[in-house]
Amino acid sequence: MIWLGIDTSNTPLAVAIVKDGQIVAEEVSNIKLNHSGGAMPAIERLFSRTKIAPAELSAIAVSEGPGSYTGVRIGVTLAKTLAWTLKIPVVGVSSLKVLAANVPYFPEIICSLMDARRKNVYAGAFDGSNHLENVVEDGHYSMEDLLSRLKPLNKEVLFVGHDVEQFWETIQESLGEMAIRAPFTCDLPHASQLIALAQQLPLPSPEDVHQFVPTYKRIAEAEANWIKDQKAKKQNDSL
Repeated sequence: MIWLGIDTSNTPLAVAIVKDGQIVAEEVSNIKLNHSGGAMPAIERLFSRTKIAPAELSAIAVSEGPGSYTGVRIGVTLAKTLAWTLKIPVVGVSSLKVLAANVPYFPEIICSLMDARRKNVYAGAFDGSNHLENVVEDGHYSMEDLLSRLKPLNKEVLFVGHDVEQFWETIQESLGEMAIRAPFTCDLPHASQLIALAQQLPLPSPEDVHQFVPTYKRIAEAEANWIKDQKAKKQNDSL
C-alpha cells in the first residue's frame, strides 16, 4: 500500500509518502507560512521527487485536530478532496497523538500541547506504557486546568510540542521535578508517524469521506463572538 500523510494542524507543515511500510519521502517545516498556499505545493514536490503518481495512492492519513482552526480545516479539506477524486479512504488521527508518538520509549505520561492563545492550549496526555491510551482527553484547556488534571496522576510527565517552551516556567512551578521536557528534535509532527498510527486503525470505505469531519475541540473565534453577541442582544431585549 502507498499512503500519503498530511499534517497542517498547527504552524508546522508535515507531509510524507510511505510505501509498504517504508518512508519514501518526507518533508517537515516550521515556517510561519499560510498552509493554504504551502501544503499542496509540498505534496506535489513529494509526487515529483518520488515519481509516484497520485493515482497510485491507496489511502490518505490526515491530522484531524485539535489545533489551529484554519490549519486543521486546510489539511482535512485537502485530504478529502484528493481522496474523493482518487476514490480512496481517508483516516484521521489526533494531531496530539501524532506528537506523542515522537517519544515512543517514555514509559510514563506524555503530554502534547499546542498554543491556543490567551494562556490556553490544545492538549492531551497519553500513557506511554499502554499504546498511547488517553489519560487526559484531547481538548482545549487553560494551563491551570491542564496542570490540575496532570498533577493527580502522580507520574512523571514528558511535554512535547514546539509551543511547550512558552509555558515551561508555569509547568515547572506546578509539577516540579515530575515535569520533563522532550528534546527539541521531537517537537515537530512527522507525517510518517501519522501514517503509522493511521495504519493501526480500521480502513474506512472510500464512500465515508463525506462523513469525515475535523476535531476542533473549540468553536471558531468568529462563531464564539457571534454567540456572545446573540446572548448580549437577548439580554438587552429582555430589559
